Formats: sequence, structure tokens, C-alpha cells
Amino acid sequence: MKKVVGAFLIASIGGITALGLNHLIQDPVANTSSQVAYQPPVKYVNLSKSVPESAVDFTVAAEMSVHAVVNVKTTYNYQSQNQYIYDPFRGFFGQRIPQQREAPTGSGSGVIISQDGYIVTNNHVIEDAEKIEVTLNDKRSYTAEVIGKDPTTDLALLKIKESNLPYVTYGNSDNVKVGEWVLAVGNPFNLTSTVTAGIISAKARNINIIENDPSKGINPVESFLQTDAAVNPGNSGGALVNAKGELIGINSAIASNTGSYTGYSFAIPVNMARKVVADLLEFGEVQRAYIGVSIRDLDAKLAQEKNISEIRGIYVNGLTAGGAGEEGGIKEGDIIMKVADVPVNNVPELQEQISRYRPGDKINITLKRNNQEKVLALVLKNKNGTLDVVERPKVEVVSALGAMLEPVSPAEMKKLSIEHGLRISKLGAGKLLNAGIKEGFIITSVDKKKITSIEDIKNVLANKKGGVLIEGIYPNGMRAYYGFGM
Repeated sequence: MKKVVGAFLIASIGGITALGLNHLIQDPVANTSSQVAYQPPVKYVNLSKSVPESAVDFTVAAEMSVHAVVNVKTTYNYQSQNQYIYDPFRGFFGQRIPQQREAPTGSGSGVIISQDGYIVTNNHVIEDAEKIEVTLNDKRSYTAEVIGKDPTTDLALLKIKESNLPYVTYGNSDNVKVGEWVLAVGNPFNLTSTVTAGIISAKARNINIIENDPSKGINPVESFLQTDAAVNPGNSGGALVNAKGELIGINSAIASNTGSYTGYSFAIPVNMARKVVADLLEFGEVQRAYIGVSIRDLDAKLAQEKNISEIRGIYVNGLTAGGAGEEGGIKEGDIIMKVADVPVNNVPELQEQISRYRPGDKINITLKRNNQEKVLALVLKNKNGTLDVVERPKVEVVSALGAMLEPVSPAEMKKLSIEHGLRISKLGAGKLLNAGIKEGFIITSVDKKKITSIEDIKNVLANKKGGVLIEGIYPNGMRAYYGFGM
């Protein structure tokens, strides 16, 4: 009996062992088959075919624009503007910083817009410069002439004597879409021919960085394209181009707490720049049109106060007597909806559209009054309320003094409590520079004789021998006296 039980146990143990070995051998195969059966298939996508080539390849746009963007180097007089010069892109832009005497220079960018050497840049890049040197991408260098400046839009037009130059063709900034790819081309930190990519983040941005000084004729027009393409000091005045390589903006500013790029940059729309360039070429001065209205953005609070049902358009707060708006039939409380069929929904958009016209141009304004839409025909006027062309102030040179002199506006004379005088708009080598006088100084009298014109100075200095006493005032109100010998 014991032998039978022993044999049974041995047989049982052998069977169990065999089954265990079979399980160890077969289960992994079964489990693998099971995982494959229930595992969803992996789908491989050919990315080169699924993503449009134009969305990732900017080589053509870069090649079309990089040779037409130049480096702009400016040299400043030691005495100019209290030895302060512009440092483009510090903070927003153009913050003045003390400049060391051993390096009175600045640097920025510019965009060639014609094969015969016209170049657009920012006004703050070249303002107060004694000399402007332009270096092309192929390292050729030229001295540039200032054709005209427009502080109101922070634009300037330069000219170099050369032909058959590469240039960027104009695009249409009205057609630019938020989210569209763009390239910023310039010379950041003196790294020439640098290209960065980003998208349009927003349009019609007003960031209040252009000086507002009506006494100098500066009434800022800001309607920037905002982009996240990286720009830094030295990019100022460079090109913002679309994926086709067309110019859609002039890089002008960054929003930064450090002075370097932190994610936001701003460009002047090319449609605004085109008009400024055309005016500077034809008249030497921008012909700026005005509706003659006081306006404000329409928001929820104002809509509730005025019982306005739809928050869209720009609210007319007041009218200028005799202005285009009053004569065309606009009334206080109207809501401007369109300018020449182009919808406008905030003050920068309205300013941008009007900035493209000249005094005397006729446009249609679509507005809402008492919830009824109306279309009015307006004849735009200049800042003086007329249709006349605004001419550049005449500037004359007195060679012995080494200065360019220009008239002072009535508004500024009133502000400074003076009745006459001539401003030093540019200072070169000569008597005034040697005496320590700085640009911007307004000469009110020479040898106790009041100065109202260039002829007054010439008459006082005619055949003059010995000492000369000059009296005057700076734009900040500081009065000063200078003496020198003839």
C-alpha cells in the first residue's frame, strides 16, 4: 500500500511539474499575442507633406530682404544735446543716456526702398546726428543725406549716391493677419544681416512712446504691428517682411524692462510709411490731414453712460470749429464706424487710416447717430484748418557762426514767454560751437538787439570786430548768455 501511494505522489508531482514548465514556455507567447491584438496601430505621418512648405521655409523671404537692409551708424557732436544721444530700443526706444566722449556714436538699421538709394529708417535712429554712415550687406559704405524726417510717426528718409541697389518691394499692411508669419531683418548688437522669425501678435497698437509736443508740431500717430519676432538694439529702422519677402513694416520699438528683447516688438505699418515717404520726396514735409474731431475709444462704461447698444466704433467727444468734421456734418456723440469703407474700431485704427490722406482729399465717413447709420462726405484739412500745402520751414546758414537757424513757432514762443528769436537747428564747426552753445538754443538777441530774422543777425555782425554777446533760451526754459570774439 505504501508503494502504491508513493508511486501516485511521484506521478502527481511529475504531472504538475510538466504542466508548470509548459505554462512558463507558452504564456509569454500568448500574452504577446494578446497585447498585439489589443494595441491600437501606430500611424506614421509624413510631416513634409502634411505641413505647407511656406509655413516653415523662409529662405526665399530672407534672401529677398537681407541684402536690402543696411546698417546705419550715426556720429554725434560732443556738444550736441548736452552730450546725450539716442540708444535705440532702450526700454521702449530712444531713451537718452550719457554718451562717453570717446565713442559719440549710435547704430541702427535702414531699408532700401529703391534701386537709386532711398532708405527708410526711424527718426530716433538719426535724430541729432552730425554724420550718418550707411553700410550695405556687401560691406560697401556711404555717407547718407537726410531727405526728410517725421517725428510724428518716427520715420526718416535717407539718400545715398548709388544705383542698381537691391531693394525691398512694398507689401500691403492692411492685408496682414494676426497669426501670420513674419521676419524681422536688421543689425542687432551690430550683428549685421540678422533674420529672426515670429508671428503678428496684434495690430493697431498704441503704446504711447512717441513724444507728444504740439509746440514742435508733433502729434503722435501710433498704430503699430505687434510681433514676437526677436528684435534688439540695432534692429531699429530695419525691415519687417512677410513670407513672400514683401515689406510690411519698419521695426521701431520693443516693450522691455531690460533694454533687450523680452517677447514684444512693434513695427510701423508700411502703408503709413509709404505715404510719409511720398510726402517727403514731393514736399520735403509730411502733408498731414485732419478731420477736426476729439475722439475716444468706445468701451462698456461709455456705452452704458451714453445708452449705446453696440460697443463698436470710435466716439466723437467734440469738434474743432471750422474743421473738416464740423463742415461735413459730424456732430458730438456720433460714432465713427468706417473711413472710406475701411472699418475702424479704435483710435489708432482711425488715425492710421486718416494718416494716408492729404489736406484737400475727399473721403466718406460712415457713422452711427441715434442708432441710424449715415455716410458723410468730408474734405480733409491741414493742421491750420486750410487746404494749403504745408511747406518745410526755411533754414539758413550763417557760415561764420557754423549754425543752421530756423524760425520758432508761435506756440513755443508763447510757452517760453518770448516774442522773437531763431532756433539753432544744427550746429557745426564755428563760433557758436566754440562758445559752448548747444543745438536747440533760441537766440533772442545779439549785442542787445532783438533777433527776428536771419537778416537781423547779418546786420548786427556786419563788419563786426571785437566781442559779441548772444542771449537766448533753451527749450527747457533755461536762459543763457554767451560771448565770443569775431
